[in-house]
Amino acid sequence: MARSPIPSWYFALVVVRLGNRFLLVQELQNSHWYFPGGRVEVGETFREAAKRETLEESGIRVGLEGILRIEHTPLLSGTRLRVIFVATPLEDAPPKTTPDQHSLGAKWFLLSELKGLSLRGVEVWDICNAIANGALIYPLNLIEMEGTAFI
Repeated sequence: MARSPIPSWYFALVVVRLGNRFLLVQELQNSHWYFPGGRVEVGETFREAAKRETLEESGIRVGLEGILRIEHTPLLSGTRLRVIFVATPLEDAPPKTTPDQHSLGAKWFLLSELKGLSLRGVEVWDICNAIANGALIYPLNLIEMEGTAFI
């Protein structure tokens, strides 16, 4: 007997750092500050989604450095998987300041400034603090397309 498919949602989240500053976006729904990121679209890789979402939400083109962690959340209604990338900007461009359908804008923050912000969740501080203090960043090839050759 065939099993029913499990509804699954896939997300890419991006921690963009520039020296001792971190890029956050102000969300449309609640004006909280969070990392750029969002759902992986059909036919898109996690890496492609990470770069696209960061550009859409912050106006910053990034190069991905590695993976901080992969999170899996099983729910009764399905499952959620998100990959948290670490990235740096590819150019010296300011973050966007004009609201659009993706975010209210974006801004660079020092770690010490995060405590005074309306953050979406405590994980923003935890993740930035971990990276600032040398958290292990895994290579990008930790997650690959099926059939990709091993190096």
